[in-house]
Amino acid sequence: MAENRSMPFVVRPGRHGDAEALPDIERDAGRRFAAIPDLAWIAGDAVMSAEAHAAAVMAGALWVAEDDRGALVGFLAAEGVPDALHIWEMAVRIDAQGQGVGGRLLAAAADHAGRLGLPAVTLTTFRDAPWNAPFYARHGFRILEADELGHRLEAVLSQEAAAGLPADRRCAMAMPVR
Repeated sequence: MAENRSMPFVVRPGRHGDAEALPDIERDAGRRFAAIPDLAWIAGDAVMSAEAHAAAVMAGALWVAEDDRGALVGFLAAEGVPDALHIWEMAVRIDAQGQGVGGRLLAAAADHAGRLGLPAVTLTTFRDAPWNAPFYARHGFRILEADELGHRLEAVLSQEAAAGLPADRRCAMAMPVR
């Protein structure tokens, strides 16, 4: 999607009261997978629970995008690990995509990683879905080669494959924190 900055929004740290709304945002964003025949099942797959979002809020590793009416339109949930801030999930409502929301959420996460003294932000994603690896690459992430993964990211990719995600289409990415 072409970037269109017409929708005013703010990115802020998540609050406990936000957690209940976030699974619906993820479900809405996931509908885009319906356009990829062999991944269409993801559109109806399970999403992060409100409880998991609440835990990320308590850990200080969840950010939300809120429009000018106070409605949540996106979120990013992460976890600080010894070598990085790892993004577990980022989702933006379909009608808010292409307006800079995802980029601003990524910037908030990178700023947080920098404050924690972490050298990178990492994530796992699909190599070929346009709103996955190509999107993250435009925001400074690069796909890690097998010898760069380390045990943590190898384990995440292995768990995803065990859960049914096609391993040959998944990758780990990292962005250095400046």
